[in-house]
Amino acid sequence: MPDYFAGDPRGNWERMLAGDLYVADDPQISRQARRAVRLAAAYLSAYAMDAEAARPILAELIGDLGPGVHVKPPLFVDYGTHITIGAGTFVNYNLTALDVAPITIGAHCQIGPGVQLLTPTHPLEPGPRRDGLESARPVTIGDNVWLGGGAIVLPGVTVGENSVVGAGSVVTRDIPPGVVAVGNPARVIRSL
Repeated sequence: MPDYFAGDPRGNWERMLAGDLYVADDPQISRQARRAVRLAAAYLSAYAMDAEAARPILAELIGDLGPGVHVKPPLFVDYGTHITIGAGTFVNYNLTALDVAPITIGAHCQIGPGVQLLTPTHPLEPGPRRDGLESARPVTIGDNVWLGGGAIVLPGVTVGENSVVGAGSVVTRDIPPGVVAVGNPARVIRSL
């Protein structure tokens, strides 16, 4: 494998946090990912017994959890620590939030079942991709957004406040505030 990082004193974790290319097969990254898997499993198990008693586990998993947030498990994250969920937001079953870069979900959002918020991206060139390089770009969901079930939001995308993304839509570009967007790729079909 070529030395992609010659002269760069940073480790993979630091490169990842900076949004630069890094190799995910790294001991520090693996420790953080295993921590997230353990906490997500503990949250699922505790939630089955008592949703309120499970909240401290969710708060440990998620980087910034606003008051009144309700997340139905299971929840799938890379690290959890790079996720912010604003006050009063409801997240239905099976959220996949790959938080290699920050994921910000605003206040009073409705996140449908099976939604995917994806920050990782990979090189288009086959060599670096084969060598395991990746990077990430943040995902931002504004306040009072409704993401319909199965919606997918791709790396680097912002969904503006008060917007609605239809079920099953694939959001490849920013969505402005106050609109309805549907389809693959998601297109604005009306203003609200």
